[in-house]
Order: sequence, then structure tokens, then C-alpha cells
Amino acid sequence: MGVVQPLLVVAAVLRDGGLVLACRRAPGKDAAGRWEFPGGKVEPGETPEAALEREIREELGVAIRVGGLIDRTVTARVDGRDIDLACYDCTLLAGRPTASTDHDELRWLPVGELAGLGWADADLPVVRLLTASTVTQEEDA
Repeated sequence: MGVVQPLLVVAAVLRDGGLVLACRRAPGKDAAGRWEFPGGKVEPGETPEAALEREIREELGVAIRVGGLIDRTVTARVDGRDIDLACYDCTLLAGRPTASTDHDELRWLPVGELAGLGWADADLPVVRLLTASTVTQEEDA
């Protein structure tokens, strides 16, 4: 039996003004009740950016522009299948999502309030990076 490759997942850090979108996993979904950045699995033959555009269109019903990579971290899971999560800085092209196929709540929050939510383990490194950069910017101001 070979080594199980990590599951490649992409997520969008969607910004609108000074706010970032956080999404709570719906009951019955993996990591239900935990917060995450929206996104999903990269399908065979897809680039991470194309997968992210597709996932956001399917989940949130909006079009986005995928920007730079913020972080890519592999997180171990208790079920043995690690998650390789790549989070990208993204902007909305039009409209603001009001509902999701995978989430029961969407919240637009200032970056400084993100750490107050109960995040899924795979998303924590990005939350730490975003909130650390906010503290640095505030100290520099």
C-alpha cells in the first residue's frame, strides 16, 4: 500500500473594502460548525486558480479574480488524509454572495476579528498570517 497523497484544496480570502468573508460549514458537512475560507478540491487537470474560480461560482454564485498566493500549508487530519490547502487573495468581480451551498452562515468581518471565530484546522495558518499582518500595519500607522 502506497503513501496517500494529501488532498489538494484551494480557498479564497475574499475581500470587500476592509472586510474578509468567513463561512461556517453547514450541519452534515465535513467540519460542520467550523469557519473556513470558501473553496474546494482541485480536480484532475485543473489549475488551482481555475478550481478556485469554479468552486466559488458553484458555492457562492459569484465570479472572482484570483490574485496572489497567501499561504500553502499541509494539515494532518485524524482520518489520515492530510489537507494541502492553498489560500489565494481574491476580489469579487460583481455582487456580494448572500448564500452558499456548503455553509449555513456567511460573515464579512474586519481582519482583526477573524481570530474570534472557531476555524477549521486547515484554515488556521492563514488566519494567523492575516491577523499578524493587521497588527503590524496598525503598529506602523
